[in-house]
Amino acid sequence: MTILDVFVKPGSKNAGVALENGRIVVRVRERAVDGAANAACLRALAKEYGVAPSRVRLIRGERSRQKRFAIELE
Repeated sequence: MTILDVFVKPGSKNAGVALENGRIVVRVRERAVDGAANAACLRALAKEYGVAPSRVRLIRGERSRQKRFAIELE
């Protein structure tokens, strides 16, 4: 299991995962309403690491831009 601390930027024009200034930044198009940005961030990380979305779990930061995810890598 890998633990990642990420910074999420909801409502971004261009979605994607990048390394900026030594931290992982996930840009998602969805707004931070009703968990839509969290779900999009989870899907983006799953795609980036080549795992199913069910193998990515939000551990901390549900209501914050700074989040911690656990990814079960095979």
